[in-house]
Amino acid sequence: MEISGIISALVIGIIIGTLGRLVVPGRQRIGILLTILVGIVAALIGSAIAAAVGVANTSGPDWIEWLIQIALAALGVAALDRARARR
Repeated sequence: MEISGIISALVIGIIIGTLGRLVVPGRQRIGILLTILVGIVAALIGSAIAAAVGVANTSGPDWIEWLIQIALAALGVAALDRARARR
């Protein structure tokens, strides 16, 4: 992976993390840095899942890949929020 791919993955991760946080209802007790980290991880895992399923490269926007990534980010944000609430 080239440096441009890493930078684009970080930017997409920030967007995915923010969208995932917006999907989860209520107030989340995690910081923005954890949200961004969850978004980056969700973007990478979501891209791998989309590639495995065969929907990663389409002629146009990869809506299914984005939906997978946002769903994973929402799950990650909700899981971290619950883990923080137990403390």
